[in-house]
Amino acid sequence: MVSDAQAQRSIRLVIFGRQGAGKGTQAVELAKHYSIPHISTGDMLRAAVRDGTEFGLKAKEIMDRGELVSDDVMLGMVAERLSLPDAANGWILDGFPRTTQQAEDLRSLLGDAGIDLAIDLNVPEDVVVKRIASRRVCEKCGTNYAAPDINIPTVPCTVEGCGGQAVQRADDTEEAVRKRLALYESQTAPLLDWYHGQGLLVIVDGVGAPTEVQAELVGVIDAAV
Repeated sequence: MVSDAQAQRSIRLVIFGRQGAGKGTQAVELAKHYSIPHISTGDMLRAAVRDGTEFGLKAKEIMDRGELVSDDVMLGMVAERLSLPDAANGWILDGFPRTTQQAEDLRSLLGDAGIDLAIDLNVPEDVVVKRIASRRVCEKCGTNYAAPDINIPTVPCTVEGCGGQAVQRADDTEEAVRKRLALYESQTAPLLDWYHGQGLLVIVDGVGAPTEVQAELVGVIDAAV
């Protein structure tokens, strides 16, 4: 239940975290708790393309050519999304900004209001590698499972009537995961430093039960906003 005080606040957040840190799950729960939209880069792109917005059409052209969407187009889509009525009392951005230039552009877009906090959901690399490398996905129905050991290649699917086997995806191997995490670190470290320099960065321990992590996040946000 959101209190009257919470409902009256405008809460603007950006959230970071390594793949496998539980960032998406926590962002969704924070969005529910504060009655604000969780805006992820992927969702934003798909919605803009689906709705045929000005920047969505530009993004589709770029992606159809196999190119990366430019900062200008991404910022335009963010501006479109944040102008919608459901974002009037705040939002949580997930996947944007990705560079210090995008962070500066976002600050210029928002003006004096800016953001309230940049949250880094911190889970050690070895922990997220184990989480992801243990993931098995059913070849038939797509249900996710966690293998008790990363060396176990398959897990029987327990969905009634499926009878499939859950296997490790090629991009979930330990080697592939560590490569992605190294890229994330190289791209995100300067951005976290930038937000730290603005006095906006908070680091929250993402290890523990999801409900415990959520309580810690809410406590940090309530204390700052």
